[in-house]
Amino acid sequence: MLNVITIAEAQALIAHTFGRLRMPAESVLLAEAGGRALAEDVLAREFVPDFDRSTVDGYALRSQDVFGCSESIPALLTLIGSARMGEHTAFSLSAGQCVYVPTGAEIPAGADTVVMLEDAEVLDDGLIAVYKAAPPGANLIFRGDDVRPGDVLLTAGTRLTTAHIGSLAAMGYTAVSVRRQPRAAVISTGDELVPAGEDLPLGKIRDVNAPMLAQAVLEAGGRADFLGIIPDRIEEVRAALKSALADHDLVLLSGGTSVGEKDAVPQVLSEQGELLAHGLAVKPGKPTLFGSAQGKPVFGLPGNPVAAYFIFHLLVRPLLASMLGTDLEDRRVRVPVARAVPSNHGREEYVPVALRDGEAQPIPSKSGLITTLARADGYIAIPRDKEGLRQGELVEVTLLKR
Repeated sequence: MLNVITIAEAQALIAHTFGRLRMPAESVLLAEAGGRALAEDVLAREFVPDFDRSTVDGYALRSQDVFGCSESIPALLTLIGSARMGEHTAFSLSAGQCVYVPTGAEIPAGADTVVMLEDAEVLDDGLIAVYKAAPPGANLIFRGDDVRPGDVLLTAGTRLTTAHIGSLAAMGYTAVSVRRQPRAAVISTGDELVPAGEDLPLGKIRDVNAPMLAQAVLEAGGRADFLGIIPDRIEEVRAALKSALADHDLVLLSGGTSVGEKDAVPQVLSEQGELLAHGLAVKPGKPTLFGSAQGKPVFGLPGNPVAAYFIFHLLVRPLLASMLGTDLEDRRVRVPVARAVPSNHGREEYVPVALRDGEAQPIPSKSGLITTLARADGYIAIPRDKEGLRQGELVEVTLLKR
């Protein structure tokens, strides 16, 4: 008989036991830093932009020289030159003068605004007629408007995206300090499993969990090593766990976590470390277990792929984020549920849904069919003390990343 705890209790227990685990820092080249978690704040080292520059094609001038001008009473200014992209604009403006500037070029000293080309006209004798007034700062970016030296550009724990890499490059960074990726061992247990790519004999099933969990670890910021499929026998599980602990930061076993005669994982974990919990008041995922061995997290995930997916999402993913010093940012929406969903078994239930026509449509599924999740846009959680959902009831959908 499993002594079940709730998902919230499991999350709290994992946080209490492993919340201080942090991956060490390492320096990586900027070209290799995408998706990695910063180990420390990144400070700006330069002004961005490093000069006052135009945001339009037009004429840089003094705003006071075009104050009150209009189409009927244009301001007449003397064109004294042109700015060039990628070159310092060395000259300065005096009263009644202007300079042509292309988008992105440096405006000259003395100018405090830019008039767009369509609001001006080239006349004879080097004169420019300006038909529209421009306040100070119009159509330009001043030096340091974006970032100044010493500003916090990115905070520790940030998972670096394409935009972040661009910002770092703008600062002149060629390398950054990031957390080392947690290395997870992935092990499948079960005599009935066959790896993808091999013939499927009668009575056997494909090993879905190993590639799925390896990808989930990668998306969570870690690295995964698949150590193979092993029989659900004490000596095999014992040797596999011992080997995995030697070179990895956490271990993910799937299958062999129930209370059947052949389920060896609970016994082996108790021998090699501490079994912290065995059994969750959740559907799917009741036979989940987790514990500690050599100070490292060890999870026994259900063989049911849908259950393994949800337990990883709810328990392992937050732990990986904690080890990297990052925060999880799940996106949620509130929509009505398209049909009634019964749920009266006393376990918190996670139901995959598709978002269609402004509603959450529960996806019917027989136990363990991973294709259910492939069609899902998100999931809803039904509390253990709630007897299902009524059709049209507002529900909170946690969106799954695509």
